[in-house]
Amino acid sequence: MGLFDRLFGRKEKPKAPVLEEEHEEKGAKEQVDVAEEVAIDPAQAHHLRQESQDLAELAQEAGTEESAGEQATAEPAEEVADVEEQQGLDRVTEYPATGEAASHVVAAREQESRPAMPINHEQVEEGLSSQPVAESEEEKYQRTLKKTRTGFGAKLNEFFANFRSVDEDFFEELEELLITSDVGVQVASHLTEELRYEARLENAKKPEALRRLIIEKLVEIYEKDGQFSEQIAFQDGLTVMLFVGVNGVGKTTSIGKLAYRYKQAGKKVMLVAADTFRAGAVAQLVEWGRRVDVPVVTGPEKSDPASVVFDGMEKAMAEQVDILMIDTAGRLQNKDNLMAELEKIGRIIQRSLPDAPHETLLALDASTGQNALVQAKEFSKITPLTGLVLTKLDGTARGGVVLAIRQELDIPVKLIGFGEKIDDIGEFHSESFMRGLLEGLV
Repeated sequence: MGLFDRLFGRKEKPKAPVLEEEHEEKGAKEQVDVAEEVAIDPAQAHHLRQESQDLAELAQEAGTEESAGEQATAEPAEEVADVEEQQGLDRVTEYPATGEAASHVVAAREQESRPAMPINHEQVEEGLSSQPVAESEEEKYQRTLKKTRTGFGAKLNEFFANFRSVDEDFFEELEELLITSDVGVQVASHLTEELRYEARLENAKKPEALRRLIIEKLVEIYEKDGQFSEQIAFQDGLTVMLFVGVNGVGKTTSIGKLAYRYKQAGKKVMLVAADTFRAGAVAQLVEWGRRVDVPVVTGPEKSDPASVVFDGMEKAMAEQVDILMIDTAGRLQNKDNLMAELEKIGRIIQRSLPDAPHETLLALDASTGQNALVQAKEFSKITPLTGLVLTKLDGTARGGVVLAIRQELDIPVKLIGFGEKIDDIGEFHSESFMRGLLEGLV
């Protein structure tokens, strides 16, 4: 089953109409089958009949207005017992009488079946109100992609409202809409050409006939060969994660949140502040370490970043750390120096652990739209990237950039930021993302 079918289901085929005679015959057969399956114990039936009669008499003696009104509409006890015999005695008995007297009898019988437990309702309500309601991951995706989804949905609905026929103007306007939705020029052009072909093949005359097809094509673009490679490459021993990205994209904050996430999962975590030429970056990472109670390896101001990384690797291996996360500089405007620095850091890491770093992750600010795509292209030239960390997606309508990155660079998104809270970060899941992005448009 393809990604689109898993997200939104296949098109339902119209069911053949059922004739009224067939429906009645089927219903009669089901009743016979149920009757054949139920085995009635006469002793239990007699007990239930007697119990119903006792309740009816108690309710009548109560003489309340409520019980009198309800008694008038209730069935006789014998009829109820007969119905219960037909339906099977494994069901909960429904008594014909209500009111104060009947409720006391019911309560007494229920009390016999289980021990009494005093409940302080005020304490229960107070406890419930004080417990924060934890969001599920699916709810986080829905919240995070709300702006993107509603923005794209509004544009698409307006687009279909403006066109009455499928012509060349339709496809040109659609391509422009997709580009302005940050799915990228390449994605927009590819999708528009695909739709032109499909429209001719299906002889589609009305725009609405292509609505579902547009969403299908967007999903297909992301699905590609079905290889998403989104899982973090955790190792049995030490896992080394190298983080790159320009200043201000949320790189250091993402590292701090991940440190909290992994520590909560029972992992031993250590951080390395290798952005030594920016004092603010080191101080920020140290503060995150203090907040989440994780050690941070630092060096003297403006010291060689590779030397700090060397110290971090030595300590991590000596202390049997599970996850080591390294924060690096992001001076993209000086590519040559940055490339040399990252290459040197890589050599130092491999000297201590030959197969490391196991992840080289680029942090991207989703709110920058196509500029994030440009940054991804430039960093991929400087150093091999294994994945992306998508930040600040909750505050923007530019989530479509993920499609552009998938189509043009084929670098998997591995982590996603959901917001400002300390636990608002998680592993990226294609199905959750595409559902959150496109749900309601089909």
